[in-house]
Amino acid sequence: MLKFSDAVEKFGSGSGGTRNISGNTPCHYELEEELARLHDKEAALIFTSCFVANDSTLYTLGKLLPGCHIFSDAGNHASMIQGIRNSGAPKHIFRTCDPIHLEELLKKVDYSLPKIVAFETVHSMTGDIAPVEELCDVAHRYNALTFIDEVHAVGLYGKHGAGIGQRDNVVDKMDIISGTLGKAYGNVGGYIAGNRNLIDMIRSYAAGFIFTTSLPPTVLKGAITAIKNLKFQFQILKGPEGQMLRKMHQEKVAYFKQCLRKHHIPQLDSKSHIIPIPIGNPYLSNWICNELMSEYGHYVQAINYPTVRKGEERLRIAPSPMHSYEMIDRFIEDFVQVYKRSGLFKMNQNWTSPTCSHCNKLWKIDLDSFPCGMDKKCPLYVSC
Repeated sequence: MLKFSDAVEKFGSGSGGTRNISGNTPCHYELEEELARLHDKEAALIFTSCFVANDSTLYTLGKLLPGCHIFSDAGNHASMIQGIRNSGAPKHIFRTCDPIHLEELLKKVDYSLPKIVAFETVHSMTGDIAPVEELCDVAHRYNALTFIDEVHAVGLYGKHGAGIGQRDNVVDKMDIISGTLGKAYGNVGGYIAGNRNLIDMIRSYAAGFIFTTSLPPTVLKGAITAIKNLKFQFQILKGPEGQMLRKMHQEKVAYFKQCLRKHHIPQLDSKSHIIPIPIGNPYLSNWICNELMSEYGHYVQAINYPTVRKGEERLRIAPSPMHSYEMIDRFIEDFVQVYKRSGLFKMNQNWTSPTCSHCNKLWKIDLDSFPCGMDKKCPLYVSC
């Protein structure tokens, strides 16, 4: 808060305009320099959000690089998909986290043409973690740049919180990194980091950067403070305390997953701290979350269309090292009761065909589907 108030005193509460006109302050340069150092890159560029950063960067590169082909992970975020689609560049979709399929697609395109391979490190809807080094090696083998979204990893992984690339010591293989200031850093805004010439190109041609009001100094100072504090904390966390916290985190996540299995609650095969629980119906996912909050005081996120495809609705849970085993046990106990009342308890571990606990009929995934018809005894009908 002190940094916020200092920024208001010195620069005012608003930015005043776009970066190219009156919305540029020393705070913008300071934050970009801090982000470039964080990711061990020559330069960085901040945007109003990471959606804008991804969309604008991929659109600009795809549009301006002559004959450019873009190779996109099937699980990429909507911001990346939109930028690729709007660029008009030929696109190739490879299976999520699959370097073999990526190589098969790259082989079919002229080696001399410019190419971009775009993917995320941590997939927030499934908990998958990409094989970053393998994907980068395949991309560079076929003369492609890598554009890597670290949104769900910055502030959490790596020696200084720079993400999976830093954790796995492969930052040098990542040509363009995008990240957010709005998740682990507790603020708002997005950014890219990379080669100085490439950053200058995006600065000069990306409409999403040029024609929008810049972030205000209060936000920038808050972000700078958060990044520096986390870097300092990560320095500390390299010692015994950090080792203990990381060990605790993994143990709590493993314990949580084990508890779900014990009670036959289905979960996607997550490789990270993100635990997705499939529901398959938007009404039910919302109802379960509302019940958990109103009846038991537990906050859980419902993930519905368009964030995921229809029929793939889910809950997303992310335990932290600060959650005690008692807290996890209490949550599981309450969650199982709500899950039973939802009528989904007979869904098997592999998330195939759920059945209704009232009529035992298969529940076809559909927005308006109730296995018992409009029978008011059907828990799905009553709950929704």
